[in-house]
Amino acid sequence: MKVLVVGGGGREHAIIMKLAESSHVTELFCAPGNGGIAKYAKCFPVKATDLEGMLKLAKELAADWVFVAPDDPLVLGMADLLRENGFKVFGPSKAAAIIEGSKVFSKNLMKQYHIPTAAYEVFTKADAAIEYIKSQNSYPTVVKADGLALGKGVIIAQNEQEAIDAVHSIMEDKIFGESGSQLVVEEFLTGPEVSVLAFTDGKTVCPMISSMDHKRALDGDNGKNTGGMGTVSPNPYYTDTIAKQCMDEIFIPTMQAMNAENRSFRGCLYFGLMLTPNGPKVIEYNCRFGDPETQVVLPMLETDLMDIMEATENQSLDTLPMTWKSGACACVILASGGYPEKYETGKEISGLDAMGQCADASVYHAGTKLSEDGKLLTSGGRVLGITASGNDLQSALDKAYAAVRTVSFEGAHYRTDIGQRALAAK
Repeated sequence: MKVLVVGGGGREHAIIMKLAESSHVTELFCAPGNGGIAKYAKCFPVKATDLEGMLKLAKELAADWVFVAPDDPLVLGMADLLRENGFKVFGPSKAAAIIEGSKVFSKNLMKQYHIPTAAYEVFTKADAAIEYIKSQNSYPTVVKADGLALGKGVIIAQNEQEAIDAVHSIMEDKIFGESGSQLVVEEFLTGPEVSVLAFTDGKTVCPMISSMDHKRALDGDNGKNTGGMGTVSPNPYYTDTIAKQCMDEIFIPTMQAMNAENRSFRGCLYFGLMLTPNGPKVIEYNCRFGDPETQVVLPMLETDLMDIMEATENQSLDTLPMTWKSGACACVILASGGYPEKYETGKEISGLDAMGQCADASVYHAGTKLSEDGKLLTSGGRVLGITASGNDLQSALDKAYAAVRTVSFEGAHYRTDIGQRALAAK
């Protein structure tokens, strides 16, 4: 089979590396891809959000499958357009992708179907939001833009002034663009965070191995929020008992709620959870594989990913046994200096072999490009996800960090404490 993967980051690189293991896959393509992905798949300069361009490319390549990985094209309806033109697609319809595309929709869905989440109110006017925040007088409080904002549309305000500033920034200054036309003000939850990705075909939910993301830019969970500075799997806080509770109270009810709304979800549904003193609650849904969670989840998957994709499309997940490796996996993000704020690109990367890899680890390229003379250069904020597996978390972390120290580029920075919270939980 010929498979086209839509996207160009570390998540897509991890998906391509897993698809490359499949006995069913003969050719891999990626659009737009990046410098590291180009070593494993033929890349084409079509933007991930270019629906007509991607359809044209899929036709030219005579692709058997298209794997739509990022949120933007899914929310725009790329999966629908491809399916209407006879392609097999991994990724939900536009109607189902709204679960990530609108926080207002997802919060209202949870309220209507009694799926545990933080208390909240929705606002279309800044004055009303500010009045509500003052009346609640409870801090920290969470202010969220309604739409997609590159995973950064959330501000955790520590006091009244920060909350008021957040409302003005989102609704009036439009720091997240039109995503801020509506906003959600929500109670601040406490407890360990857990990411659980799940395959679902609209009838069956198959949760993947759990993971723990590290969102802050600096050690000790300091600094600004990023797209993720590292991940580990499995998440030690996510016990078998909690997993069963989540399945009964969150995963299955969410699938059933989407079916009841005539928005049946087929693809990967991501549950961002908080294990609060009052039980697990949903912080957010994503309509696709998380980044960088994918980089530690897919390496642990033993079942052929193409078989899972077929079962998801055919609604036969209930008949497919899914197996996972034992042990643990850890990913450390090597980022550009200054990320997530202003940073420079075009820096030459050293320490990688001809395939963009290094010994004893998998290197997933997030923001790289090839120069005209074939050198690997940085082209984004998050540059590389250096990932290793081990019999336990400590050995996985040791291997990942040993590999990190062999790779360099001007201004590179990374957190030195990825996985420490997980180790402390044991």
